[in-house]
Amino acid sequence: MLRILTAGESHGDGLVGILEGFPANLYMDMDFINRELDRRQRGYGRSSRMDMEKDKAIVISGINDGYSTGNPISIMIKNRGTYVNLVEVTRPRPGHGDLVGALKYGHKGGRNALERASARETAMRVAIGAICKLLLRELDIHIYSHVVQIGDIKVLRRFPDDMNWKDIAGVVDNSPVRVLDKGAEESIIEELDKAKEKGDTLGGVLEVVALGVPVGLGSYAHWDRKLDGRIAQGIMSIPGIKGIEFGLGFNLANRLGSKVHDEIFYKEGSYYRKTNNAGGIEAGVSNGENIVLRAVMKPIPTLRRPLQTVDMESKEGVLAQFERSDVCAVPSASIVAESILAYILADEIMIKFGGDSLGEVVANYSSFMEGLRER
Repeated sequence: MLRILTAGESHGDGLVGILEGFPANLYMDMDFINRELDRRQRGYGRSSRMDMEKDKAIVISGINDGYSTGNPISIMIKNRGTYVNLVEVTRPRPGHGDLVGALKYGHKGGRNALERASARETAMRVAIGAICKLLLRELDIHIYSHVVQIGDIKVLRRFPDDMNWKDIAGVVDNSPVRVLDKGAEESIIEELDKAKEKGDTLGGVLEVVALGVPVGLGSYAHWDRKLDGRIAQGIMSIPGIKGIEFGLGFNLANRLGSKVHDEIFYKEGSYYRKTNNAGGIEAGVSNGENIVLRAVMKPIPTLRRPLQTVDMESKEGVLAQFERSDVCAVPSASIVAESILAYILADEIMIKFGGDSLGEVVANYSSFMEGLRER
């Protein structure tokens, strides 16, 4: 139902995005969309480029008098850096797309590949994801994220029982590394400083939670429409993400089935579970609980102390080329992951409750939710 397309390169004139299939009559809160772009650019360990580029979404089509029209929505985000005086990359960086991109397309170097493979492209996905969040918000569906590990430092403190996700999000957004635990925050900053001094980088683990997701999104009947499969594909498309898990994830492997599966209860017209080890998805379908996922991000492959590589022209062993780089982008990646999840959930909402206008979508959704009480 929804389709997105992005275009643009890291040092080109800008990024362009198109969102097709979005319903009419939804207010486009541009302040919210631009705040989401700002959230992506924050985070301790980001490069000086984040100070240079303050992203702002410019609407080209699909919005009139502040409301969506039902036409394709197109957006531009201008870049400030350009291709001026950029040298070709013939000393490809291990872990980046330089070499494979050049070999795939027959380029003499990796410049064309790295400019598109750059995480810069995710700025547009955050802008489009913000629009999708606005739709989800109309149905009281909300998405939050936080960082649970950077390098060897794990966030051990759990959230207080009396603290809701909205409050948690406020605290996390004010943390330079997007963690709730102040002790872990200080340790993580120290590790990032050490890595920077060494000319190295760090990866980590992020967690994303979607609240208010109704039962019935996705499909058990079609392999390519399973909700966890769609989400996994989307999250894995974020540059640097190398693994994903839902609920207990890999910790399911060492537990008995009796300690894993979420028992089902019924009260006041609805089914519920006291645990959420499945992460809100069973048989590829949302089960009404919060969707909980974690993703691991590898360390950024551009190092100030470069690794060994091969010069594409001379074929001799050399040190990899250095491009401006962050020390760690895990906090930023958590915002991108929110946006990816928002797009996929919004698409599933349109598949199941779709209509040409926001009013139709809300009416269809309300009718379904009312019908659940009779089942």
